[in-house]
Amino acid sequence: MHPMKLFPAVLAALLLAGCAGFPTTADQVREAKPAAPELAIQSWRTEQGAKVLFVPSPALPMLDVRLVMDAGSARDGELPGVAALTSALLGEGAEGLSVDEIARGFEDRGASFSTGSYQDMGVISLRTLSRPRWREDAVDLLARVIGTPTFPQGALERIRTSALQGLKMEKQVPGPQVNKTFQRTLFGDHPYGHPQSGTLDSLPAIERADLVAFHQRYYAAGNAVIALVGDVSREQAEAIAEKLSDALPRGDAAPELARAERLKERVTEHVDFPSNQTHILIGNQATWRGNPDHVPLYVGNYILGGGGFASLLTQKVREEKGYVYGVSSFFKPMAAGGPFILQLQTANDNADQALALSMGIVRDFIENGPTEAQLEAAKANILGSRALETADNSDIIGQLGAIGFYDLPLDYLQRFNQRVEAVTVEEIRAAFQRALDADRLAIVSIGPRAPQTDRQ
Repeated sequence: MHPMKLFPAVLAALLLAGCAGFPTTADQVREAKPAAPELAIQSWRTEQGAKVLFVPSPALPMLDVRLVMDAGSARDGELPGVAALTSALLGEGAEGLSVDEIARGFEDRGASFSTGSYQDMGVISLRTLSRPRWREDAVDLLARVIGTPTFPQGALERIRTSALQGLKMEKQVPGPQVNKTFQRTLFGDHPYGHPQSGTLDSLPAIERADLVAFHQRYYAAGNAVIALVGDVSREQAEAIAEKLSDALPRGDAAPELARAERLKERVTEHVDFPSNQTHILIGNQATWRGNPDHVPLYVGNYILGGGGFASLLTQKVREEKGYVYGVSSFFKPMAAGGPFILQLQTANDNADQALALSMGIVRDFIENGPTEAQLEAAKANILGSRALETADNSDIIGQLGAIGFYDLPLDYLQRFNQRVEAVTVEEIRAAFQRALDADRLAIVSIGPRAPQTDRQ
């Protein structure tokens, strides 16, 4: 769950607990505990090597399809931004089809089509009516779009120009600048170290042939996960998966990325910027997808800075001292690494105090962990929010895509809930001490002056 996704979690916990406040005792937590989400996930591989995950859901006459490829910005190589441009141009043209014909084709069938590009993955999504007359045409159109994209030169120039304008506009606001500096500081030359959207130097160098080559290699069937949720039978799901897999280029899974290394000492970076606020990011490499400490870190961070107004950072730095406009923290596990990130925004005059207090809270949490009362309250809120994360097909398709892409067990959601219920203060403290060292955190800031760290 995103660190600021507070209100659904709080509401679910209150409704399930049947009380007017946060549950704080073991008895209240047991009363609030929802059933673990149970998805009857079926899995197989297509003849071309794509992994398929399917959950039948006959309640609504709809079908959600999501293709997840190991085709994110980590695969950009020497051309930062090529993954993002490839993703953006899917749907701009296919063999025998213009962009208008593609858009109208989905719209006329009551279907929606979208793409997205992230650090680890490229994502293609389709939502359609499940009746054969609508579904079959929509899936046929999707197969043409993903299998024979033409990457028109005119569309490339238009989207490239828009991306370059966006990069220039980012220089006028502090948030994107500090985020990119932080990313570069933490990851350096690792494939995660460059901006997903590319740079002012790299984007003009990307040619149409680069997009064709990227699609051919990283949108290959053997590098794909196909997730399906909706009102179709297993036989129909198999036929859909085979059609989509067969449309993709032939090819194997991309090689694993090298694990990102942790910073071995305190690193500070500051970007001078004439603003009334100072933005500060604090963190280091701390986790990865598949880390056995994932649940203790997740629950511990919920208490530290991921639980919104219930978190220690918000209570102490914002509510008690009024040093910041907002403060939160989260772990971002990815295939080859994953940082711990603490982010805050403060008035310039409060920057030193906000940084010192935040670092002190982190240091104390690493050393001592949470209290039993804090842990019990967090468990109830987390378990309540998890029940909402598989509330409809659009939620389930996202979970399936992640489970397939990161090769998680099919009962991952049930296991997660069970681990949350069982996690202890001691496990959280030990996990944080394995993941983080308060003296080896990057501190990256933007504002009129660099804030002073807690220890020089």
